[in-house]
Amino acid sequence: MIHKQLKPFPENFLWGAASAAYQVEGAWDEDGKGPSNWDLFVRIPGKTFKGTTGDVAVDHYHRYKEDVQLMAEMGMKAYRFSVAWTRILPQGKGEVNEKGLQFYDNLINELVKHNIEPVLTLYHWDLPQSLQDEYGGWESRKIIEDFTNYSTILFKRFGDRVKYWVSLNEQNIFTMLGYQWAAHPPGVKDDKLFYQVNHHANLANASVIKEFRKYVPDGKIGPSFAYSPAYAATSKPTDILAAENAEEFTSHWWMDVYAWGKYPEATWNYLEKNGLAPQVEDGDFELLKAGKPDFMGVNYYQTTTYEENPLDGVTEGHFNTSGKKGTTKDRGIPGVFKTVKNDNLERTNWDWNIDPVGLRIGLRRIQSRYGLPILISENGLGEYDKLEENDVVNDDYRIDYIRTHLVAIQEAISDGVEMLGYCVWSFTDLLSWLNGFQKRYGFVYVNQHEEGEHDLRRIKKKSFGWYQSVIESNGEKL
Repeated sequence: MIHKQLKPFPENFLWGAASAAYQVEGAWDEDGKGPSNWDLFVRIPGKTFKGTTGDVAVDHYHRYKEDVQLMAEMGMKAYRFSVAWTRILPQGKGEVNEKGLQFYDNLINELVKHNIEPVLTLYHWDLPQSLQDEYGGWESRKIIEDFTNYSTILFKRFGDRVKYWVSLNEQNIFTMLGYQWAAHPPGVKDDKLFYQVNHHANLANASVIKEFRKYVPDGKIGPSFAYSPAYAATSKPTDILAAENAEEFTSHWWMDVYAWGKYPEATWNYLEKNGLAPQVEDGDFELLKAGKPDFMGVNYYQTTTYEENPLDGVTEGHFNTSGKKGTTKDRGIPGVFKTVKNDNLERTNWDWNIDPVGLRIGLRRIQSRYGLPILISENGLGEYDKLEENDVVNDDYRIDYIRTHLVAIQEAISDGVEMLGYCVWSFTDLLSWLNGFQKRYGFVYVNQHEEGEHDLRRIKKKSFGWYQSVIESNGEKL
């Protein structure tokens, strides 16, 4: 529908930005921190751009006060960050590292001092390597207890100041890239194991949310799901069915469990027929139902378009991690769906579709299906930013990207979607997991790269001042 006049953003709308511990902190082995799976994975030759690691990242661990000061200057209302599990429990369990807790105490206090709402992510992909070595990490049900114990430590320590929590970040991505594509740790390709790992993650997520209620009764918690709404390539009924299949396989498979504690039937039946369904134990579904979130966190970057895929059709594709436009290859599940390029959309250099209308569509789908408030926990543009003379970065393309997506959110609000806030990915530039420092997302340029001199200076981009104005006007000045 086209609105003659859009509703304003809510008065208490959380205008924010986001990051992840491994991508910003650095200090990978300081103050008692133990090794995570990513600390080891990046050392495997050929896994990351030019062998980049997060050993230093953008040194947020030592520069957090400078970064928070910049957030305060911008007028940010919320900052979403993740805690590195191995800073708190170097072995994933057992003895607590007080220095790790103190770092996050200091960060949270600095945010609160500047009236910035802390949004704490419990898990953003950096699993303690010791748990991977001991029992396979997410491959074992033992992870449920260990993740719950770790999370409870944080609830008790920070729950008096942190009222917004994200349980798991992009469960669909870390399980898929870790266990189907072998692009992330532990670098495995095993469809059966992928579905089992995912079931364990669902149980851990529900267990943590259930425990949260005891310690932070006045807080809100939910997972962050990487949602890519499915489109049909044409109006052919078989293409529409393929898109329906994709929405269920790639989205409902996770969000239905979060909201309702059950898996969608058509996908479950397919997995059972093909020997891929996860093993379920007594009490699992009771736990899943007990872990209903307060909101649906959504990390939105693009939509995906699908067409019919025959039984002898496309399977494994290619994911563009090089920044060379046009190198993505379509993928699919034979007899279920196949991805296809959407010629109606522009693409980034990493072949990510630019589709703000798709965000509105996705928000409406979530509102209609689940009736939960929504927090946009990530949305942003990764591009090659250029530092020009006199420390100028003209990132008008980023401003255009964020502006059009904010318009889509305001249209969704006008449609009746309940929105809590919007966290841009990211505040400063940071380490992109597989793309190093060449792919930049931030409002603040960090002089960090793979080669040559880099002093980690923070430099405000053009988008910094623009978003500052957006926040100050509560979205009136887009």
